[in-house]
Amino acid sequence: MGGQVSIDENVHVVIVGGGFGGSAAAQHLKHHGVPFMLIDILDAFHHNVAALRASVQAGFAKQTFIPYKETFELNFLQGRVIQIDSETQTVVLDNGKQVRYSHLILCTGTSGHFPGKHNSVATYQSAIQKYEDFVNVIQEANTAVVVGGGTTGVEMAAEIRTEFTDKKVILIHPREEVADPDLLPSVKEQTKQVLLEKGVELLLGRKVTNLDELELNVCRKGMVIKTNKNEQVTADLVICCTGNKINSEAYRSSLTTCMAENGALKVNQHLQVEGFDNVYAVGDCANLDEPKLAYHAGLHAAVAATNIINSLTGKCLTSYRTGNVTMLIAMGKDAGVGQFNGYKLPRFLVTTGKSQSLLLWKSWREMGQKAPN
Repeated sequence: MGGQVSIDENVHVVIVGGGFGGSAAAQHLKHHGVPFMLIDILDAFHHNVAALRASVQAGFAKQTFIPYKETFELNFLQGRVIQIDSETQTVVLDNGKQVRYSHLILCTGTSGHFPGKHNSVATYQSAIQKYEDFVNVIQEANTAVVVGGGTTGVEMAAEIRTEFTDKKVILIHPREEVADPDLLPSVKEQTKQVLLEKGVELLLGRKVTNLDELELNVCRKGMVIKTNKNEQVTADLVICCTGNKINSEAYRSSLTTCMAENGALKVNQHLQVEGFDNVYAVGDCANLDEPKLAYHAGLHAAVAATNIINSLTGKCLTSYRTGNVTMLIAMGKDAGVGQFNGYKLPRFLVTTGKSQSLLLWKSWREMGQKAPN
């Protein structure tokens, strides 16, 4: 992408959301000397791909949070964006602070249940402690029910059985197939086989009917989970891995006409939000027909940042073209499945490449920091 660019003094890019897409966009802009401000509710990048490992392995969570300040210094601001004023070109935080932008990159991601998501304004030290506390909860439980057999639920169930082989783990999922629907049938079947090998009990084709009545993420002896097949399962820990939603809080009041039904933002081939040539959507909040993956968010970030730079230097904008589904599923430290560009990968390759390290090294290296031991 070249080096530093000469830009007007009025240029100031605001990036809302510091996940995989937002952090990658910030790195691109930093490399080219483009003034920017990255805003996130946490004061550290949360490598949530590794969140489930951090839920079962004591001391691991500290490796999954990378402080923003050490990488972006004064170009980071902690807070929750609650509104975008497109007329004055400012973003408004919940503390009343306003930040001006010439260009805006929205990377707000999805919100959902802990431990897969961490949705509250907090320091990374308190977030780490929350994971450490959850490790203790899992240790205390004898039987855990994981609700939802998408990729997160599959990984959660496998992580528990890998770390605690004495615990009974039951996975309840409404479909007969597990993991992401966009995966190859052979990869989904292999995922199921790994779960069975690890001793996870599968209740497939069933939906939990009393989820709203259950306490989540706490150890309570004798909790009864009911299914639509008139079954009852007794457990002392229920972990919900369903219900992730597009996090539209930052823009829903001002960009309503640009939103799809699911809350994502409609974008053109340049990832510009419909009706705006200086507003981009990246990652989960971009209404693109593709799986919601960290890998794709990184690709989006490169296109959005490049197009901002191109618009400043009089070059043509580049278009985003989605690739084939690439997905790696870590099923504990000793197992993994996945596919790359539409081809099924050998299990040992995923286990070595992702399951053992969860690609944490890559995030720490990209942020220019050294991971703690």
